[in-house]
Amino acid sequence: MPVITVAAVIPLFNGAAFIREALESVFAQSEPPNEIIVVDDGSTDNGAAVVEELAKTHPVVLLRKANGGQSSARNLAIQNCQSSHIALLDQDDAWYPEHLAILKRPFERASPTDRLALVYGNLDHVDVTGQMVAHSCLDIFSTKHPRTTLEQCIGQDMFILPGASLIDRKVILEAGRFDEQLSGYEDDDLFLRIFRRGYRSTYIDQPVTRWRIHSSSTSYSMKMAVSRMIYYRKLKGMFPNEPRLHTHWLRDLIAPRFFRSTIQDFIGGSRLGDVPRMERTWADIQEIASELPRRPRKRIRRVAPIINLTYRGRFANIARLLLRYAASRRK
Repeated sequence: MPVITVAAVIPLFNGAAFIREALESVFAQSEPPNEIIVVDDGSTDNGAAVVEELAKTHPVVLLRKANGGQSSARNLAIQNCQSSHIALLDQDDAWYPEHLAILKRPFERASPTDRLALVYGNLDHVDVTGQMVAHSCLDIFSTKHPRTTLEQCIGQDMFILPGASLIDRKVILEAGRFDEQLSGYEDDDLFLRIFRRGYRSTYIDQPVTRWRIHSSSTSYSMKMAVSRMIYYRKLKGMFPNEPRLHTHWLRDLIAPRFFRSTIQDFIGGSRLGDVPRMERTWADIQEIASELPRRPRKRIRRVAPIINLTYRGRFANIARLLLRYAASRRK
C-alpha cells in the first residue's frame, strides 16, 4: 500500500470572516494532513492575523505574497510543500471530519498502472451563514462522474470542485500547475490538462465538503467574467473544428457551453442594473456567437440591433427575453 502524505493548501485573500472555520475543519480531520499551508495573497484585512493566532497552537505555515490571484497562491504552496498529494480548500469552505480519510482510500488501493491522479467527492451547498441549502448538490446537475471523455471535459463545466478533491502533486507539476492568468475556470483548466495526459480520476458520491456560495464569491465577480473569456479563447485554440474528421469541438461543444453561461451572466447583471457587467457580457456573447452552429448564430444576428438599443435602460427586460430566445433550442 503506497504511503500517502497530504498538504492542505488554502489561498487567503481578505477572508477574515471565514478563515478560522476553514482551518478548524482541517484541524478536526480524523486523519490529519501532514502539512497545512495558508498563502496570504496580499490581503488588506486581518485574515492573516487570524492565521497567525491559530498557528501558535497548530502546525500551520503562513506564506505571504503580493496579490496575484488564487492560482498563483495555490502554485506557491504546491511549490513549497513536501507532501505527495495536495488537498485544496478555499477560505470560505470547510471540510467534513472524514474528508481526507475518504479521499485518500482510492489512492492507497491504487497501483502505478492505474495512473490515478485525482479523487474528488460530492458537496453540500451552504449559504453565507453556513446554513444548509442543498445536500449532495452535484446531484442537481445532469453530468457524469468521473469524467471519462474529452466531450465531457470541454462541453460543460467540470463540476470538480477543488475543495472536494485530492490530487497527486507530481501530476500537478507535470501538467504545469494552475494557469495564473485565470481567476475562474483555473480548476477546469488544470483537470483538463491532467485528463489529456492519460491520468484517471475517481469520484466519491458522498459529501466531503461544505461549499459556501455568497455574493462575494469569485463566481459573481468581474474577474470570473474576464477569466471565462480567457479560458474560452484558450480552448478555442486547443480544440478547433476538424471538418475532415467530422468533429466540431468549437462549434458543437465549446461555443455553446460558454454562450449559455455568458447569457446567464448577462441576465444576472440585467436584474441588478449592473450596466458595466451587461456591457462586458454582451460583447462576449457576440464574440462567442460567431462560432455557434448556424441557427443560434442567425438568431443572435437577428436580435442584436434591438439588444443594442434596449439593454442599458429601462427596457433591459426586452434584451433578456431576446437573449433567452437566442439561446433556446427551437428551430
